Amino acid sequence: MPVTCEGCGLGATLQCPTCKKMNLLPSHFCNQECFKKSWPQHKLKHQKATISIMDKVDNDKYQPYPEYKYTGKLRPYRHKLRRTDLPANIEKPDYWNDGKPISELQSRGVGQIKVLNPEEIAVMRSVGRLGREVLDIAASMIKVGVTCEEIDDAVFDACMERNCYPSPLNYRGFPKSCCTSVNEVICHGIPDQRPLQDGDIVNVDITVYKDGFHGDLNETFLVGNVDEAGVKLVQASYDCLQKAIAEVKPGVKYRDIGGIIQKHINSCGFSVVRSYCGHGIHRLFHTAPSIPHYSKNKAIGVMRPGHCFTIEPMINEGVWRDTLWPDDWTAVTTDGKRSSQFEHTLLVTETGCEVLTARQDKNGQAHFMDDL
Repeated sequence: MPVTCEGCGLGATLQCPTCKKMNLLPSHFCNQECFKKSWPQHKLKHQKATISIMDKVDNDKYQPYPEYKYTGKLRPYRHKLRRTDLPANIEKPDYWNDGKPISELQSRGVGQIKVLNPEEIAVMRSVGRLGREVLDIAASMIKVGVTCEEIDDAVFDACMERNCYPSPLNYRGFPKSCCTSVNEVICHGIPDQRPLQDGDIVNVDITVYKDGFHGDLNETFLVGNVDEAGVKLVQASYDCLQKAIAEVKPGVKYRDIGGIIQKHINSCGFSVVRSYCGHGIHRLFHTAPSIPHYSKNKAIGVMRPGHCFTIEPMINEGVWRDTLWPDDWTAVTTDGKRSSQFEHTLLVTETGCEVLTARQDKNGQAHFMDDL
């Protein structure tokens, strides 16, 4: 097959020797003069490849917690500093600069569950749709070799394009625009330079903030060829959320949701994480009510039309207990086995509930089901 010159597009016979040495895709040129003219742009390929190689070497030696005993095989990789290059027109939550969610902290101890009015509900619908759009963009990137930091960069860009603020960014000091939780990570994984590997499962948790309101959702994805046990775990975590959503309607006690989830998960042979729960969401990222995902909990409150909250059960392949990496964010299973999660933001209606973060195609099914 004839090759063309990278510089002028004509037929080419010469090949860049540096590309050949570095095992890069071949670059061809028609003559030395064209090669010299193209060099300022062409050399960027060499530089980018060199940076990629050095990052790998650097990450191989990266041991931020040399004394810590990890529960599984996953290890932290380097990641870039927190993004601060936000356009002035992006509305920002109160914590964006110093990490302190003042309005949320001031509401602590107030157990009253807010009933949204029609105008507030309209904004929640809008922000829920925007959050879904951003998650769908992240979903399109899931494949072997892509890093979670690349996914995070895409999430940041997608938020900026929609004039949204990525709610996790600097929330209580969290350094990234989304959470990416791989394999034994239960939640709050920090996107870093580790490439996704064949057989991984990875959860991407998105929250966006616009017009004074937050919309929150997440999905777990299959990377390449995931074993049967991994697929079963992901399916069970999806199914238990669907069963819980089906029971949301006025008059239901919030504490009853956990029993619905745990009954299904016990039948599948898995366990339910107890340290993290669903939460109210609207102008505040996290607020009343709290919705535990396990049975016999002591959650307070009864569902009423206008209540808005998340359900987000975290399901473990082994034991339910969790522990934290020394970064004080990354929650992992204590036995090193995998964990899976799905989440939606829900609005209680007069007759049931509306899923504000539902997928708009494929009958609303989760992305992992597309290729099953």
